[in-house]
Amino acid sequence: MGSERQIHAGSDARLVRNTAFTVLALVALRLAGAAWTPLTFDEAYYWMWSKHLAAGYYDHPPMVALVIRLGTTIAGDTELGVRLVSILLALPMSFAVYRAAAILFCGVQLAATATVLLNVTLMAAVGTMIVTPDAPLLVASCFVLFALAKVLETGQGAWWLAVGAAVGAALLSKYTALFFGPAIVIWLLSVPKLRHWLLSPWLYLGGLVALAIFAPVILWNADHQWVSFIKQIGRARIEDFHPAFVGELIPTQVAFATPLVFILGAMGLYALSTRNAGAPAARILINAIFWTIVWYFVWHSLHARVEANWFAPVYPAFAIAAAVAAHLASWQVRTQRLVDFCLRWALPVGLLMFVFLVVQADTGVLTGYRRDATVRSVGVGWRQLASQIEAVRARVGATCVLAPDYGTTGWLAFYLPRGTCVVQPTQRIRWVNMPEPDPALLSAKVLYVDEVRPIGPPPYLQNAYTRIERVAELPRKRGPLVIETYAIDLLEGAKGDVIDRSPPPELQ
Repeated sequence: MGSERQIHAGSDARLVRNTAFTVLALVALRLAGAAWTPLTFDEAYYWMWSKHLAAGYYDHPPMVALVIRLGTTIAGDTELGVRLVSILLALPMSFAVYRAAAILFCGVQLAATATVLLNVTLMAAVGTMIVTPDAPLLVASCFVLFALAKVLETGQGAWWLAVGAAVGAALLSKYTALFFGPAIVIWLLSVPKLRHWLLSPWLYLGGLVALAIFAPVILWNADHQWVSFIKQIGRARIEDFHPAFVGELIPTQVAFATPLVFILGAMGLYALSTRNAGAPAARILINAIFWTIVWYFVWHSLHARVEANWFAPVYPAFAIAAAVAAHLASWQVRTQRLVDFCLRWALPVGLLMFVFLVVQADTGVLTGYRRDATVRSVGVGWRQLASQIEAVRARVGATCVLAPDYGTTGWLAFYLPRGTCVVQPTQRIRWVNMPEPDPALLSAKVLYVDEVRPIGPPPYLQNAYTRIERVAELPRKRGPLVIETYAIDLLEGAKGDVIDRSPPPELQ
């Protein structure tokens, strides 16, 4: 018996080492992809946030800016620097999901599988390489699940403080984390042996910890007319009924989960829902976290598009459900063959999908240089375009560069020489944490950079300057494909303040 235990322990240790090696290899691959891939327009926008840290921003809480600031402090203002910490966060993320799975379902093999399957998904692979608020939210969600598993395992109230800290970190990432609250309440109400926590001060102390961590965001919103809360929470309100968006949910999640992991995850959720696997408290926890958030997004899709990456907080639970399908649920012979096939090929398929996506986004070669979904959002060609814009700016003596939207503004600020004056004169709420541009720079010669349009610069700029001259039209290209052509207009003779200070739609 002692010999068998030693063999079993040695096998478990080897499995843990192999899992750690797999995660490290996947992280290394993402770092290589991050260094090669130009920034998306959202990443460039968040990079500008990171240069002026604050407790809140128009679109989101501050965690994404903090993550980028840490990365650029280490690796500089490069693509890798912007993404470095986000990618490395996959390491603590993997630890948290491994421990959560091991505690909830009492198996090293199941925990190792859940860890690998989570890292295989494009949600984790691309979602940590391309820095958005969903990246730190995904990591924090793993720790929420881990801390709740420790509450279940130990029965010690102090773990509610860890739950509160994890939820607070999630709230600093994205407001979607608010749904952890009702999910936890549903879990406690649904498991009789856990209901006593509803009367325990530890639960509410955990809530106070989350509130304390989130308090700076609340205070920032209070100082800015609650604009960020109004913008994001107001999305839940249905004004127009468009059920066609519901049909997009499953195909996008099949892609983001990768098809084989999606099959395993769906089967695992079925097994957990039909009491086919695991202890009741563990089953209910996975279901409560997953379905509370998913049903909200189904509701949201009745009137607006739900972006695929918004499902990030359910992926830790989904990966554990997939591992349950692989190792704990009982299946008939044919179904078991499907499970075995998905488990065997999930890693290579996910790996190939990630590599193909990065290669396609950066080169377009896989579609013969034709347009695809990535071509507008990834900044391929911007480094070359920015050097041409800088040559025009130097030739005409312009002191500042204006842009029509936050994406173009972010790309220009990142790829033009550091210190170049770049301003979006509209939607000033997006830049409320940054110092106002020097009026002298805007009253001299400026360039306006926008896609070629028949009417030229917008009317408010035509009224703000006495002279407008088209000085160049420059293409942004990916290989031989022209993604878009930008008009470069020289504006002179400012008549006054050229900044449009109209309030955002949420405050009108």
